[in-house]
Amino acid sequence: MKFWHFSEQSMHPAWDHIDGPTKVVVDNRFCDPHVANRLYKRYLDEWVIADELGFNIFVNEHHASANCMSSSCLITLGILARETKQARLLCLGVPVTNRTDPYRVAEELAMIDVISGGRLEIGLVKASPFELAMSNQSPARIMDRYWEAHDFIVKALKHRGAPFSWEGEFFNYRNVNIWPRTFQDPMPPMWITASGPTTGRRIAELGYVCATFFNGAGTKPLFDSYKETFLKTHGRPAPIDRFAYLAIMVCGRTAADVETRVNKVKSYLDVQPRTPKAWSNPPGYESVEANAAALKMGKTGRVNFGLPQNPSLQEMADGGIMFAGTPDQLCEQITSFSDRQGGIGQLLLLAQAGYLSHEETVDSLTIFAQEVAPRLRDYAARKDQELVQAA
Repeated sequence: MKFWHFSEQSMHPAWDHIDGPTKVVVDNRFCDPHVANRLYKRYLDEWVIADELGFNIFVNEHHASANCMSSSCLITLGILARETKQARLLCLGVPVTNRTDPYRVAEELAMIDVISGGRLEIGLVKASPFELAMSNQSPARIMDRYWEAHDFIVKALKHRGAPFSWEGEFFNYRNVNIWPRTFQDPMPPMWITASGPTTGRRIAELGYVCATFFNGAGTKPLFDSYKETFLKTHGRPAPIDRFAYLAIMVCGRTAADVETRVNKVKSYLDVQPRTPKAWSNPPGYESVEANAAALKMGKTGRVNFGLPQNPSLQEMADGGIMFAGTPDQLCEQITSFSDRQGGIGQLLLLAQAGYLSHEETVDSLTIFAQEVAPRLRDYAARKDQELVQAA
C-alpha cells in the first residue's frame, strides 16, 4: 500500500470572518497576503517532511476559494520537484476542462517530470462546477472538452520525433513540440478520479489508476466495475495499486490527542456555505443519470458526501470520511474499510485540514509513518495475493 500526504492549503484564518460562501464570490480582502505567505511556506515544509517520512505527495488545485489557496498544483509541484528527494509527485489534478491551453499543461508536466528525475504522476480532472465561473467556460459538453484535452496531452507527452499538428473540435495547434520531453518513457503514470461505475469502466479500459474521494458506499460498485472491465480489456486481474481512496486522517498516541485533533479538523467539514447555489450544479455539468439519482435521493444540488448529525469517529470511519485514532484504531478502521471495498492499494491522506497546527500535523504524520504504514503495507500485500487468486 502506498501513502500520499495531501493538504488543500486552506486560508483557515479567514473562515471566522467570512459571512457567506467561501468560494467564487468571497471578498479577497479576507485574504491577508502576509498570512498567506506564512501558510504557503508551512504547507511546503509539511510536504518536505512527509517526503522524509516516506510518504508520497499529492497536490490539488482550486480557484477563488478560501478553502484551497492552491490555484496551480503545477507551480506547487515545480517547487517540490526540487525540494524533495524520493516522493512520487501527484497532481490530482489539473482541471483541463477550464484550462484553455492543454499544450501549456503538457509542457509544464514534462518540465516537472524532468526536474524531479521522473517522479511525476499525472491526474487530469473535470474540475469543480463552481470553477467554471472563473474560466468563463460553459458546463455544456464539459466531458467532450475534457476527453479531447486528455487525448491531446497524452499524445503530446508520448510523441517522439518531429513536430505534429492537432486539429480538434475544441483545440487546434499547428506545431506541437514538447521540450523537454518527459523523463519517464513513454510518459508518467496517469490517474483519473471517479465516483460511479460508468467512469470507472472508462478508466479501466485505459489502465489508469482509479481514484475516488470520500465516496463511502459508492466505492465498491466503482471498483467492481473497474475490475470487471480491466480483466476483459487487459486479460489479467487489476493489481491493487490501481485503486486509490481519499479520506481525512488524524493520528495520535492517546485518546485525548485524537479528540483534540479531530475537533480542529472537523472545521474543514463544517465550513458552510461553501459554494453559491447557482454554481453548485450548473446545467450541463452533471450527467442526466447523476441528476436523476440526486433527485431520487431528494437532493437538488450536486451530490457530495454527507454525515449524520454529530457523527461518531466510527461512523466517519465506516463512511470513508475520516480515519482517526491511535495506531491500532487506524489500522482496524482502514483495513476494515478496504476489505468492504475489495481492496485499496493507494491511500490518499488529507492529513492537514481545518485548524490543525503544524506541530500536530507533523506528529500525526510521524506516528502514522512509523506505526501504521508498515502494518498496512503487509495487509495490502496479502490482499493483492487474494485478488490474484480470486481472479
